[in-house]
Amino acid sequence: MIKSTLFLALLSLLTCRNAQGDVAVTSSEMETATGLDKGTAPIPGANRTAEYFPFLKNKRIGLVANQTSVIFLNKNPSDPLHKSKHLADSLLNSGIDLKKVFVPEHGFRGAADAGETFEDSKDPKTGLPIISLYGKNRKPVAEHLKDLDAVLFDLQDVGVRFYTYIATLQLVMEACAAHGIPLIVLDRPNPNAHFVDGPILEAEHRSFLGLTEIPLVYGMTIGEYAGMINEEGWLEGGLKTDLKVIPIADYKRDVPYSLPIPPSPNLPNDQAIRLYPSLGLFEGTTVNAGRGTPYQFQCFGAPFLDPNTFTYTYTPEPNAGAKYPKQEGKLCFGMDLRTVDPPEAVDLRWLISAYQNRSGTEEFFITSGFTRHAGTSKLQKQIEAGESAEEIRKSWEPGIRAFEKIRSKYLIYPLSKD
Repeated sequence: MIKSTLFLALLSLLTCRNAQGDVAVTSSEMETATGLDKGTAPIPGANRTAEYFPFLKNKRIGLVANQTSVIFLNKNPSDPLHKSKHLADSLLNSGIDLKKVFVPEHGFRGAADAGETFEDSKDPKTGLPIISLYGKNRKPVAEHLKDLDAVLFDLQDVGVRFYTYIATLQLVMEACAAHGIPLIVLDRPNPNAHFVDGPILEAEHRSFLGLTEIPLVYGMTIGEYAGMINEEGWLEGGLKTDLKVIPIADYKRDVPYSLPIPPSPNLPNDQAIRLYPSLGLFEGTTVNAGRGTPYQFQCFGAPFLDPNTFTYTYTPEPNAGAKYPKQEGKLCFGMDLRTVDPPEAVDLRWLISAYQNRSGTEEFFITSGFTRHAGTSKLQKQIEAGESAEEIRKSWEPGIRAFEKIRSKYLIYPLSKD
């Protein structure tokens, strides 16, 4: 973290006070202090404090956050050395009355395993209550909200339906709507925001891996997505949130964006994030998708895959973010995808090839899990029936076209060619 003397110097750049002593931040001062100059890099919503600090003054605030919820302080966000400040620290040091932090899957520091629940706690640095949204509650309850005037939401998404941060967003929106609490979403770039693909979720297969009937890859930032589910009446009971989205500045949805902070333990780099729409479907099978290796979602393998077809070998072992990886301690045969050019699509070829080139009698699909990830029971049946990736993709097209018509109404950011 930035040492206190450096932070105080930085704070003097970020904030000025009016005659009443209120914090006032201008956009030009923020851009100068952060070094995220216009025209050189997208400026995330969190950095644009002049756009949302006025809504926080003299209010009791709850924050939905994790390790990605930062204000960047330098021109190159990928430089990790003293170049960002956590949003919670920034709010507190700017005099905002931050009451508590709500935390999604993987925890406040982003270190918990996928699917690993955790309980409420207290942040040792700030003393703030940490409210788990991945334990006994997935949605804030009345007790959590009774002492709040507004909620601030800032999570880095990757644009894949079964990545649970959008489910957390939806449930937070429902809770805020039910209790009349405004919600401010600080938008961030989505590395997979430039394409739409995959099967549409079927209503009977709703779960925390998919709450709305959207494609597997929905091609929107989390702020755009919030606007869509709010205006389309997709919140429980048709509720509508008092929603404000702080947009990203200087962002084009198809310009590659490298996430400076891994959004979760098993998405460590750009390659993993871009392959995740395709390799994430292996989560619903007995095939390991790189968990328990340094190359999460950049390889796949299993002991029962044909070694003549799959010549890459590795052995999954427990590591940070994967305490109990699939096929732990077993030699796996598979593919190394660290250097492939990631497709701008849900590529089923790897999944189909693994299914068709397996040996032995071990079960391949974990049907309940695969259906939750795919959002449909049809995909497993199509693969088992021997349909090609192209044939399966054609079956998605009507649903994708219908969704794209809805999506188009809520897009904030242009393509670079627009």
